[in-house]
Amino acid sequence: MISLQRSYRDVPKRVIGLLILSLGLQIIMHYQLPKPHTEIQALTPPPKQALLRLVSLGDRVVSAKILMLWLQAYDNQAGQFIPYQKLNYTALEQWLEQILQLDPKSQYPLLAASHLYSTVKDPDKQRKMLEFVYQQFFIDPQRRWPWLAHATVLAKHQLKDLPLALKYAQAIAAHANSSMPRWAQEMQIFILEEMGELERARLVIGGMLASGQLTDPNEIKFLNDKLLALENKSAKGKIYQAN
Repeated sequence: MISLQRSYRDVPKRVIGLLILSLGLQIIMHYQLPKPHTEIQALTPPPKQALLRLVSLGDRVVSAKILMLWLQAYDNQAGQFIPYQKLNYTALEQWLEQILQLDPKSQYPLLAASHLYSTVKDPDKQRKMLEFVYQQFFIDPQRRWPWLAHATVLAKHQLKDLPLALKYAQAIAAHANSSMPRWAQEMQIFILEEMGELERARLVIGGMLASGQLTDPNEIKFLNDKLLALENKSAKGKIYQAN
């Protein structure tokens, strides 16, 4: 007689992972989500890590995925869609931070912060998300620079806050590495130019040219042309002031 019993070790790891995720989501929803037919509940701080370790069998990455899945589903309660603008952004930041602590290599929390939760028409909440991205950038600049680059663009074009955009752009330039595209390092030049800080922009370009790190002839030509254009713009400005 052939035995149909199989060891749990024969179950594919992907299946086990899905079961853990399902169990974790059910437990988190039981403790965190409002009961049916109740009023919309405010976003509360994330579950304690002890509970997460329990539902994920100690797997930190699985814990992070459970939190992210739950957070993504939070804006739909009892069939009602909750606009991001109504979320408690202090609690939201705690969720995103805890997810990154559990899985530092995950990019999705920073993508969500810079591309989703920063789209609200509330400058204070926008600034909160952009500042979160800025602070998290320093933990792993090589992986996280794209999100700070996007935050720089939002600060410049949506918030119209050039000093803030400059702060972000300078942070990117200060942590430049070989994998970072040159345009990301050059954002500060254009922000300085828009701020009227032509001399500072020229100093930045001069420093980049003098560093010896540039090898692309087209890039060197571009910066030399930009430097000449800034010098001409500065000279015209001085003539205008003199008249």
